[in-house]
Amino acid sequence: MASTNEWFETVAEARRRARRRLPRSVFLALEAGSEKGTTLRDNVAAFSELGLAPPRIADRPAARSTATSVLGQDISLPVIASPTGVQAVHPEGEVAVARGAAEAGTALGLSAFASVAVEDAVAANPKTFFQLFWIGDRESNLARMQRARDAGAKALIVTLDWSFATARDWGSPPIPETMNLQTMLRFAPEGLTRPGYVLSWLRHGRLPELTVPNMSTPGEPAPSFFGAYGEWMQTAPPSWADIAWLRGQWDGPFMVKGVMRPEDARRAADSGVDAVIVSNHGGRQLDGCVASLDALEPVVDAVGDRIEVLMDGGVRRGTDVLKAVALGARGVLLGRSVQWALAAGGEAGIVRLFEILTGELRSAMALCGCARMDDATGDIIRRTARHPIEPV
Repeated sequence: MASTNEWFETVAEARRRARRRLPRSVFLALEAGSEKGTTLRDNVAAFSELGLAPPRIADRPAARSTATSVLGQDISLPVIASPTGVQAVHPEGEVAVARGAAEAGTALGLSAFASVAVEDAVAANPKTFFQLFWIGDRESNLARMQRARDAGAKALIVTLDWSFATARDWGSPPIPETMNLQTMLRFAPEGLTRPGYVLSWLRHGRLPELTVPNMSTPGEPAPSFFGAYGEWMQTAPPSWADIAWLRGQWDGPFMVKGVMRPEDARRAADSGVDAVIVSNHGGRQLDGCVASLDALEPVVDAVGDRIEVLMDGGVRRGTDVLKAVALGARGVLLGRSVQWALAAGGEAGIVRLFEILTGELRSAMALCGCARMDDATGDIIRRTARHPIEPV
């Protein structure tokens, strides 16, 4: 079925629609990779360089189930919306993502830098995992954890793979701190070229606020993104003792994001975490770092028999999901793909994104002889570098 105005066929088409709809600076902020963009491209290329076994021609499973569980939460497919800050690509932002993910039967990762409050996200999707950055002192982090717990978040994600943003060879897009009159005049030329984006905000009676309500206590004014970012820059990175302390303060499932080394995975497991996410922050940090997929197997070998292992970075289609699961991942997280779908169609775009991935995954499972996600093992993987490298 060909794409229509209301329906897109692939994730790549969602990206094209997002690019046509969003102002240039917004789209570039979404696409951003650090420095040369080597790791950003490698995250995607790694999946193309990993092949699947030739398809079975008989005795294929007539029924396939993509269902699995992550940290005790049953989900319809091994794909979760990754926590992403200030989702200003659509007026409903993270709430639209939460609803779309809930309709698809999967979980939401909500960033501490989200543009909506954790209480609103949990109301839209009870399967919400709250992401925490180590910012400020222990009491400040404890207060944010307590707010997420009181809101009903099902798990805590502590992100450790974020550092001060590096320069970009193609130029970093301008991002305003506030949307005042001066800012609106400055960005007016971009808005005039993307009237649909501007009108969608006006229909909702507001403009992007670029504030982060989860960095404040309920009832207090939300700080700006850059205000919270400045506080993070002044905070010393956490130690393993801090991670163990955080674990002790959270009485539910606890995962650490940004683990790329087997020795760090072991330290995380020793600290009592329930899961790790293999991630290089989508190629936004250390350029030249290995692709997340390339780091997955060593981490699974180190701790896969003790804790759950997930990964993000470069996932663009259902076969990518199948490859990651076959290498030992419990599931994958999607960042940019979710934002493209959100920009392309709001909540309906998110629902469509998960429909696409489910359909592609079920088809690949049939051809590889997998009736359930547990059937996807290393036996279906073929290692080759002959596949063409796809554009990011």
